[in-house]
Amino acid sequence: MAELKIVGLGGSLAEKSSSLAALRIALEGAASNGAPTELLDIRELDLPMYVPDLPEAVRRFNDTIYEADGLIWSSPLYHGTVSGAFKNALDWLNPLGRREPAYLTHKVIGLISVAGGTQGLQAVNTMEFCVRALRGWAVPLVLPIPRARRVFDEAGKLLDEDVRRELLALGREVARAAGQVVHVMTCDYAE
Repeated sequence: MAELKIVGLGGSLAEKSSSLAALRIALEGAASNGAPTELLDIRELDLPMYVPDLPEAVRRFNDTIYEADGLIWSSPLYHGTVSGAFKNALDWLNPLGRREPAYLTHKVIGLISVAGGTQGLQAVNTMEFCVRALRGWAVPLVLPIPRARRVFDEAGKLLDEDVRRELLALGREVARAAGQVVHVMTCDYAE
């Protein structure tokens, strides 16, 4: 059977990003299910604001996303939604509409948001709308992480073992569901 590839997309433009730290842990979960993983850090991607032209860095970004069997997205919650940098990265997926199959068809996506306050679900909801618009499948297990300062220390180290278990479970679930879609072209979510 073909080997699965799970790509994580997220983080923030902050030097120390708790959403990036959460994404790394979720990717560990995917790897523990036997899937090779790749991390696309929003800060390192350094994507220009979206315009219809395709710079070379965007071609590589699109190829990486398109070749993935599953994705894990992680964004900080800014003013009730995803960060502008994260949304800009999603805008750069627009050229995938010209491929066959288009956009994120047959891709399974796990969703994480990290909030400084008591909320977090709004960013997950925004990402879920984007997943559907891009023809992907969001796994039912989502992870909004509120009160990030209680969950991560200043260096980005996770302090809460329950959150670690949930992140690892999310990564494993993305790998499991992506394996079903890739190998049998169905997922038990559709049954």
